[in-house]
Amino acid sequence: MLSPADNDLLTFTGPGTKMGALIRRYWIPALLSEEIPEPDGAPVRVRLMGEKLVAFRDSDGRVGLLAEHCRHRGASLFFGRNEECGLRCLYHGWKYDVTGKVVETPAEPSENLLQQGIQHTSYPTVEKAGIVFAYLGPKEEQPLFPDYGWTSLPATHTYVTKSLQECNYLQGLEGECDSSHLSFLHRTFAGPGSNRAIFTSRAPRYEVEQTDFGARLIATRSLDDGGANVRLSSFVMPLSCWVPARNKEVHIYVPIDDTHSWRYDFGYLDRPATEADWGRRKDLDADYRKLANAGNDYLQDRDKQREENFTGMGSFLTHDSCMTESMGPRYDRSQEYLGMSDLALVTVRRILLNAVKGLDKGKAPPHLVRDAAQNRFPDIDTFDMIIAKGEDWRAAAPHLAFSRA
Repeated sequence: MLSPADNDLLTFTGPGTKMGALIRRYWIPALLSEEIPEPDGAPVRVRLMGEKLVAFRDSDGRVGLLAEHCRHRGASLFFGRNEECGLRCLYHGWKYDVTGKVVETPAEPSENLLQQGIQHTSYPTVEKAGIVFAYLGPKEEQPLFPDYGWTSLPATHTYVTKSLQECNYLQGLEGECDSSHLSFLHRTFAGPGSNRAIFTSRAPRYEVEQTDFGARLIATRSLDDGGANVRLSSFVMPLSCWVPARNKEVHIYVPIDDTHSWRYDFGYLDRPATEADWGRRKDLDADYRKLANAGNDYLQDRDKQREENFTGMGSFLTHDSCMTESMGPRYDRSQEYLGMSDLALVTVRRILLNAVKGLDKGKAPPHLVRDAAQNRFPDIDTFDMIIAKGEDWRAAAPHLAFSRA
């Protein structure tokens, strides 16, 4: 369990909080590229860690991320005009470029305001793999965007979406670090996947390897023939888990505020993505809200629960969300009772606590990239494999020997 103080430390992420300060030192997803598809198109509201922002794509295709309320009189820039490489407030015509610089004040009789160099709150962005990432930290501490192998794959070989999670970000992230729930929450009784080897042993043996990027989380399940199923996922600072789903996927949990978050699901393949790979979209409405949600009891079917799967619900996304959201909007971890199956999430909590407490004392957070010559991360990986009796899984993945802490 966590003390109430440590639970608050990890789960409060708004402006002025210590965890918020830590997350702001990293590049984090702000929105999907598809939400602002065209230059000079409609702006989009964005809320990150309690901050109200507006995103827009300017005439040259650059993405701006600005504080929502105009620096002049506080009107919302969401309603503004996106034109001629800037976002113009409807109230008095103040215009901002993607860096937040005030470039026009047409209601003023002189250029005095422009000469004062007024700067609106704005955050730098990087667009990779269909996601717009933003850096919300101190300008002088801005790191390089990490060059993960999956960020440079052709769009044809990837898929990405996001979904609203009506709970604190940490509840979703911890679910990704818990491999033992696969044997229960996602278990099927009939149809494709019902006889998967992963379910032949429901109590995995856990190993955790701390690394310079976070931690590798290894769950090994014994098989009837003496072999084993080995599932390796990676926690990557500060909000990501790389998991072996149907394909290889990166799941990122981004705080909207202290009781809501976005789950980003990014998949990458060695072949072109198909309609089936994009299937998660069918679980969401146009605003990325789940069709099966707390308001309709996640569309649980008790007959299906008896005959088809463990939950009586539809997709893995629904299963996961039901569990993490049903804990409440911000779970009190001082009330939990942990077991051996929680080794991985305990380790991840410790890594986050050490990082946030270290930053508070002036120590640089882990996995921030500042040297371009070292900015390449092909080794962070994930897999789900079967090994023979007596075989060491590390022999089948020698590249994972690198990047250890």
